[in-house]
Amino acid sequence: MSNFRVLKRDKKTGARLGELEVNGVKIKTPAFMPVGTQGTVKTQSAENLLQAGVDIIVSNTYHLFLRPGMDIISNAGGLHKFMNWNKLILTDSGGFQVFSLSDLRNIDEEGVVFRAHTDGSYHKFTPEKVMEIENTIGSDIAMMFDECIPYPSSYGYAENSTKRTLRWAKRAKKHFRSLENPYGREQLLFGIVQGGIYEDLRKLSAEETVKIGFDGYAIGGVAVGEPKSVIRDVVSYVPELLPEDNIRYLMGVGHLDDILFSVARGVDLFDCVLPTRLARNGTVITHKGKLTVKNGKYKFDLRPLDEQCDCFVCKNYTRSYIRHLFNASEILAANLATYHNIHFYMTVMNEVRRAIEENRYEEFAKEFLKNFEGDKIE
Repeated sequence: MSNFRVLKRDKKTGARLGELEVNGVKIKTPAFMPVGTQGTVKTQSAENLLQAGVDIIVSNTYHLFLRPGMDIISNAGGLHKFMNWNKLILTDSGGFQVFSLSDLRNIDEEGVVFRAHTDGSYHKFTPEKVMEIENTIGSDIAMMFDECIPYPSSYGYAENSTKRTLRWAKRAKKHFRSLENPYGREQLLFGIVQGGIYEDLRKLSAEETVKIGFDGYAIGGVAVGEPKSVIRDVVSYVPELLPEDNIRYLMGVGHLDDILFSVARGVDLFDCVLPTRLARNGTVITHKGKLTVKNGKYKFDLRPLDEQCDCFVCKNYTRSYIRHLFNASEILAANLATYHNIHFYMTVMNEVRRAIEENRYEEFAKEFLKNFEGDKIE
């Protein structure tokens, strides 16, 4: 029995309403996953996340392996118990972090030797080792270990990397099958489509990854510094290369205009640090676009962050007060702004799902973006 099913397809676009069920937890898709890299969505408690409507978060294999370490997570009975989170957890394999954070690394057929950004210690990640780490973490969804192709890259580099990732995918799945989950929980395994900016390599990667067979499929190697047009080009054709009956995950993409574009092409899952990172730096996201609340123009502004938002922050706190908190370097500032941004994303995704269910997704997306104005700072 599949863990994912498509409940409804929009009549005018490729958007689809779906349901994913793992370990007794059901979530509706399309869905956005806040990033809890080190076992926490920064500044937010598990209770905050539940109140905001979050059903699934992303944590990171690389970071959790380094801190707190597998012995501590295992001792706690897995990451769910360690962080007091009873909904779903997807663990990224750490592939992106190995290639972006380590200032010294050596890639070969076996895997990657890298130096940790925390203390300079050396470690080796292989497809098998990463499966063992994610098994110990006990996430509901594990990602295979891949190489995140940097942008820009030559065709030759991208081709060699893509083919190596495919060989790693076979090894990861084989080893994954041999592991017993120490906590008695089901764990799904997702494959990752690479290929950089090259359409023939993307098609090769998609076809061969599907042949190997995974519970879900991710589009990786985007949002790594390339122009928005390149991201959209990849998203315009890769989802249709993936099975209709499996969930599709676009990794690391979090701008709402990109999410709405990708939903229309049949993508189901998204994650990004954008809403939480912006919040910590004093910018909140509203129905009219971004608002840098720490700016002086809001010194006497007694309006909520977003007059169309019903989160507890907007019901109880003013722009003037939150601006003061940021300028006084109070921790509460990041907490309130982050909660609002997460709640806003959850609200938008609810509206997305409702629009698909009512066969009006195209109209909804156009109207939302018309009002939102993307990256405009109010």
